[in-house]
Amino acid sequence: MKLTIERAALLRSLAHVQSVVERRNTIPILSNVLMEAKNGTLSLTATDMDLTIVEQTAAEVGGGGATTAPAHTLYDIIRKLPDGSQVGLSTQSDGGQIALKAGRSSFSLAALPREDFPAPGEVELPHTFSLAAKELQSLIDRTRFAISTEETRYYLNGIYLHAGRQNDVPVLRAVATDGHRLARFEMPLPEGAAGIPGVIVPRKTVGEVRKLLDEAEGPVEVALSDSRIRITVGRTVLTSKLIDGTFPDYERVIPSGNDRIMNVDCKAFSQAVDRVSTISTEKSRAVKLTLRPGTLILTATSPEAGSAEEELAVDYDGPALEIGFNARYLLDIASQIEGEAAQFAMADAASPTIMREVADGSALYVLMPMRV
Repeated sequence: MKLTIERAALLRSLAHVQSVVERRNTIPILSNVLMEAKNGTLSLTATDMDLTIVEQTAAEVGGGGATTAPAHTLYDIIRKLPDGSQVGLSTQSDGGQIALKAGRSSFSLAALPREDFPAPGEVELPHTFSLAAKELQSLIDRTRFAISTEETRYYLNGIYLHAGRQNDVPVLRAVATDGHRLARFEMPLPEGAAGIPGVIVPRKTVGEVRKLLDEAEGPVEVALSDSRIRITVGRTVLTSKLIDGTFPDYERVIPSGNDRIMNVDCKAFSQAVDRVSTISTEKSRAVKLTLRPGTLILTATSPEAGSAEEELAVDYDGPALEIGFNARYLLDIASQIEGEAAQFAMADAASPTIMREVADGSALYVLMPMRV
């Protein structure tokens, strides 16, 4: 194999694929990225056996071939080369070493045989649809902060994606929950997505897809079965196993009778919560909301640090109410509200509260209160 490639193009592609590679691997080949050169194209592949990413980029190929190189080492070398460098890559006839040259720098890296790299299995993915990169970006951003990190409840370690109905209109819905809060986002159902099974997309896959969307132009292709998903963004193809589990019936968690409605300026509320929570204990992060007609008082106390209080004008005309929340959860949700006003729908101090944007009903958040 012999090729020359512009440093920026190689760096961009390596950045996409190397993050899939785990830092610690018991199987040496999984620490490597597969490089295949032919017909003016360099193809890079990385996998952790659950998630595989393949990216193609243009290169001057002097001699076709394939080899594997240590992913993180190669990425670090390319990252540290000067801007505008032309990078030459070549392998010896025995394939045991890769020579890398750029300007006056030269490196020799240990290679593992291409044959050792796991071959991707061909899988049939019967459901295919496409959506704009911005739509998929919103779908991920509005929900992924609520994904659980608790490994014992593995079926909550991802975003639940399924087709549903809202006011008799078909929608594509994404849901994530960690048991303390729930995020639900929906958008018009894309053509071809009507028959999709409900699937749980793993947290790592969600993160890798989200990185690709920052530079995406044009539509994103999604293909899935009940066990795998493939997402194509430009010249990058990401294939992942799905979480084999049953997502809980989240509809039961969303309260329907919350009749104490408060509207508040979202930015002012976020800043007030942030200020007041400086006092709250690191462990609980508790903030108390005291509601009276037209007024919200935020308070936090800590035996070590003291106490804090801030008053906000709000649109509320219900009975007085005291309710406590985890400040970090409140800020996570408030940061997803893009409009000016946020709405809280509450029942009492012990029941789940609904948060949403006043001007946009596509996202809904449920937050469990704390005892304060």
